[in-house]
Amino acid sequence: MSEELGRGTNMLIPSTKSSNSLTTKVTAVLSTSFADAEFREALSLLDEKEFANDARNRRQIRIDFHKNVMDCNGVIVDSFGQVAEVNIIPASPILDRSSLTTIQQLHRVRLILGKLNAEYQDMKTQIALAKSGTSTTLSETSSLLETRAQVLVKQDVLSAFKEHFLMTEVEIVALTSTAEPVDDRFFDALSKAKKINKDCEILLGLEGQTFGLDLMEQTSTNLNFGFQKLYKWLQREFKTLNLENPQMNTSIRRALRVLAERPSLFQNCLDFFAEARERLLSEAFHIALTGTNSSGVDDASIKPIDLTAHDILRYVGDMLAWVHSATVGELEALEVLFIAEGEELAKGLRQGRDTEVWRLVADDEDDDREFNALGALNNLVDRDMAGVGRLVRQRVEQVIRTTEDIIPAYKLATLLSFYGITFERLLGPASKLADCVHGLENESLRQFRSLLKDNIALIQSDADKIPTDLAPPPFFHDALDQLAAIMLTFDSSLSSSAIPESEFEGVLTDALEPFMIACDNMAKSMPPLRASIFIVNFKSAASKRLAKFEFTKRRAEELRLDIAKESAKLVQHQYEFFRLRSGLNSLFSSECDAYSKSIPALNATVLAKASQQLDEFLPSALLDAIDRVKNLEDAMIARQITEEAAEMFCKDFEEFEKKLESMGPSTGASDDASVRLLFPRTSTEIRVLLS
Repeated sequence: MSEELGRGTNMLIPSTKSSNSLTTKVTAVLSTSFADAEFREALSLLDEKEFANDARNRRQIRIDFHKNVMDCNGVIVDSFGQVAEVNIIPASPILDRSSLTTIQQLHRVRLILGKLNAEYQDMKTQIALAKSGTSTTLSETSSLLETRAQVLVKQDVLSAFKEHFLMTEVEIVALTSTAEPVDDRFFDALSKAKKINKDCEILLGLEGQTFGLDLMEQTSTNLNFGFQKLYKWLQREFKTLNLENPQMNTSIRRALRVLAERPSLFQNCLDFFAEARERLLSEAFHIALTGTNSSGVDDASIKPIDLTAHDILRYVGDMLAWVHSATVGELEALEVLFIAEGEELAKGLRQGRDTEVWRLVADDEDDDREFNALGALNNLVDRDMAGVGRLVRQRVEQVIRTTEDIIPAYKLATLLSFYGITFERLLGPASKLADCVHGLENESLRQFRSLLKDNIALIQSDADKIPTDLAPPPFFHDALDQLAAIMLTFDSSLSSSAIPESEFEGVLTDALEPFMIACDNMAKSMPPLRASIFIVNFKSAASKRLAKFEFTKRRAEELRLDIAKESAKLVQHQYEFFRLRSGLNSLFSSECDAYSKSIPALNATVLAKASQQLDEFLPSALLDAIDRVKNLEDAMIARQITEEAAEMFCKDFEEFEKKLESMGPSTGASDDASVRLLFPRTSTEIRVLLS
């Protein structure tokens, strides 16, 4: 059979479609498991038929099996037809013994089925009667079950409502009783009460609802008791709170954050805290000053400022340094609350303001401003330092009144200015502590100006004593020395102005201008030459001192311009000296008129006399000119002035020389006499001799 299958396979190779079909069939046969019952049954049938694997049998096998199936089905149909005939004709003689036996069995089956139907109908009737009898009970039971389900739902709702909207006795006691501590139980109860109060708004939306109002009223009362308890607890804690070393503990920070929802209580609490801190810091400052506390007990660990400070600057500086250190410490201790908890405080204050009744009718626009954590911190610290500020003002005012020296008075004002600016940067420009220090600074400046005026009054008697060498008077040197010390102090100080020149202008007005005016008045009583030399001297001295600092360079430049004007006057004096002493002034003045023939021409006598006087003047002209300005303290300025005047004289002589050459023989001279013989000097010789 396998060989025939192989031949059959080889016959199908030329056709691709047949090859695929064969492959599919082979695959299906190989994939069939022998454990399959139908497959084993089919193989058994093949064995019973003694099947021969050839081409004919393979073509005939399907037809044979279909024929067998149809034969079997026909037998079965015939058998059922006989059964049907027996039921109709029971005594049919054509039935054999086996058929009769089958018919009898069928009759017994029918009898059994009839009994079963009868019993079923009986049971159905009894069930119907039972149902009609128990329907009322079942209806009542169903109704009770529905009612029970509704009661359970209502019970669950009631339990949830009580748990959400009602506070237990334990929670109420923890919230309102002052005997209970302010701990997590208190804050949990307070949080629940706030939530109940907010959720009561939902109940108020229902029609005919009075329970919501009653519940809100009761909860609001408990909340008010809770906030009052928290407020009093904070006051007690603030009395014993130590900010010198530790940070504010967690409970106080949490309590303040919660109390912010009641802005009035929160502000009162801060006021109480500020008063307590003010008393404590004032006591600490008093101990730092005297070394003894309010009870008179000495503290050996402290060096009293009153005893260790030997001058006014050290004394005031030590006091302000202590105040600065205390302010910084206070800021560092309190910024944990206001900076770390700033957003929570702002949120709580905003909610509290929105719930306050009086806010609904208030017109104050200041309440609309957002909470500024840094501003609140600075304001609280400023209030804590208020008592210390009063003590500082009293003592520093006493120091200012007793200061008799100008320089220490100004240094004191500079020191106060430095600390005033420092406190402004620490606590803001609206700080009362900074205002206090700036007020002391103004008083110190007034004392400084008063001392300056007194000093000016003292020098009034020396104003008429003009130095013989025309140098700046001694009082002016003293004023410049004093001003130099003031400028050095100002230069090393912290200026609050972006333009130091404008800030120091007032000091110049008070410390320099009166002395400058006094020197100007002294110069008015001098001859012009001496007055100009004196003015150049004292203004040069002032300009040199002012030029050393950036903030006085503008004023120094103004003085240099004044010096330049006075130097121009000295140049003119020297120029007139050259013209007059040379004997050429009249010739320089009349040569234009003579050249224009408006007056008689120059004669030989005039020229000869002028030439002789010029020859006598030239050898010592430059030395004589320099000797006239020898009192100028700046030798370079003196030489420049003389050289400029000599140059001007030389230029005039050059012009005069040109006119002489163009005039020809002079009137009254011999024919061979010329102007050059009468006046032989040339401009070149003049320049050499005056250089």
